[in-house]
Amino acid sequence: MPRFFQGPRCKNTCHLDGKVVVITGANTGIGKETARELSKRGAEVVLACRDLNKAAEAAEEISKETGNVVTTLKLDLASMKSIRSAAEELIERHPEIHILINNAGIMTCPQWKTDDGFEMQFGVNHLGSFLWTLLLLNNIKRAAPSRIVNLSSVAHTRGKMYFDDLMLTKNYTPIRSYCQSKLANVLFTQELARRLEGSGVSVFAVHPGAVQTELARHINESMNACVDGTLHFFGRYFFKTPEMGAQTSVYCATEESLTELSGHYFSDCAKTKPASQANDKEAAERLWKMSEELVGFTWEQSNQK
Repeated sequence: MPRFFQGPRCKNTCHLDGKVVVITGANTGIGKETARELSKRGAEVVLACRDLNKAAEAAEEISKETGNVVTTLKLDLASMKSIRSAAEELIERHPEIHILINNAGIMTCPQWKTDDGFEMQFGVNHLGSFLWTLLLLNNIKRAAPSRIVNLSSVAHTRGKMYFDDLMLTKNYTPIRSYCQSKLANVLFTQELARRLEGSGVSVFAVHPGAVQTELARHINESMNACVDGTLHFFGRYFFKTPEMGAQTSVYCATEESLTELSGHYFSDCAKTKPASQANDKEAAERLWKMSEELVGFTWEQSNQK
């Protein structure tokens, strides 16, 4: 694998002994490698996953390798009921959460719906993480200085917020939906950072790079076998490994110098300028308000003790 395509490693030596790290979608791919890296640094890592069997296997593997505690939690971001139940359990388990990494996501699937009737990609990639984060916010603030890392993508540069039809009921394509959801991740990061200013909680959006993972597994269903085959062929030679794809998440979770850069977007372990539509404060505020209405939970509720 040419080193050029792998990008930089996170080089800091920050230790996380006594810290609790929660990572969604961490039983495979980037999430699993992020969990491995942070467990090596001494953190107690919680793998919040839809498939508990795979999560248990990953937890056992990582714990044996690092010698540190790795636990699991059932979480399905396509279900508001599951999100609320998982958050309630996690809040009981861990009064303080030092790092939350919203890693889980779905890419270019057919026009599916979540349990609550939301378009699947927008529902999982944005609304699910939005509610999950707000439900955990008091525990994250209690652990300050603490961090939230939201995985976005360079795909946000092709994204547009379809505020008149967020679920794309009239004009759905797998790519259009994915790009909108990734733009929503950056807008959410910026608005959340603004609201958390002065709280000791830093928030970052991350582009992990083009990574060879299971994220693209729905392309054959939603597009065609030719696109799927081409992507996997080039992925073997030009995409990052999951280990290297995890490096920017690890960097944003641990790099001490980033405290004053809350709300920014990172790629290859460096602050990077996002697309112009991702810097739209009015759009970020509008998305926030609509998201509150859709998930039935507000900023004011998240701040109640």
